[in-house]
Amino acid sequence: MLTELRREAYEANMGLPAHGLIHLNFGNASAIDRHRGVVAIKPSGVDYDRLRPADMVLVDLDGERIEGRLRPSSDTPTHLEIYREFGHVGGVVHTHSAYATAFAQAGMPIPVLGTTHCDFFHGPVPVTRELSKREIAGSYEAETGRVIVERFSRLDPEGTPAVLVVRHGPFAWGRSAAEAVENAVALEFCARLAAHTLRLRPSGLKFPAALLERHFNRKHGAGAYYGQK
Repeated sequence: MLTELRREAYEANMGLPAHGLIHLNFGNASAIDRHRGVVAIKPSGVDYDRLRPADMVLVDLDGERIEGRLRPSSDTPTHLEIYREFGHVGGVVHTHSAYATAFAQAGMPIPVLGTTHCDFFHGPVPVTRELSKREIAGSYEAETGRVIVERFSRLDPEGTPAVLVVRHGPFAWGRSAAEAVENAVALEFCARLAAHTLRLRPSGLKFPAALLERHFNRKHGAGAYYGQK
């Protein structure tokens, strides 16, 4: 079973360069076995073209390494905070994809400007608050996870499966690692569309709430009718 978990995490990680979401070693993906409480994640700093399924590092939800000869990603504590607090999540992806990261660096949420956005996100993709000096100096990666969770205190992490960490970059998640990759792809595309739209029309854009609800609900929830059963 843990071999399958490693394979799931490996395939998610390889999906990041395949979709143009990462440059160099910027990014990582993980998958969780909820029954065993085990997370498989990319090893820190390993080139994607050298990555193998066996390289995936297994850790528990406290961050203790269970199996693997390499060190886990430095972002592991952030992933673990998301897994601990969002019980439906089966996979987490972090990238530095260009457009989503530009919004994060600007400290701007990605607004709802079209139906493409509505198909994946039930509202703007939020941005976190700034970390304090104490948080930066302390357990920085864990604190990053905590500000993500804090940002969703009044938001639904299932309805909007992504966030922008201010001055840093995007995180996305899903019920599986493969779905997390899909959401990361959608996030970057929506960020790109938003950036171009805001150049064409910098102000006065307001998306109809009824259209947001219709497009989101036709793909999500009990009444969804998009695609095949």
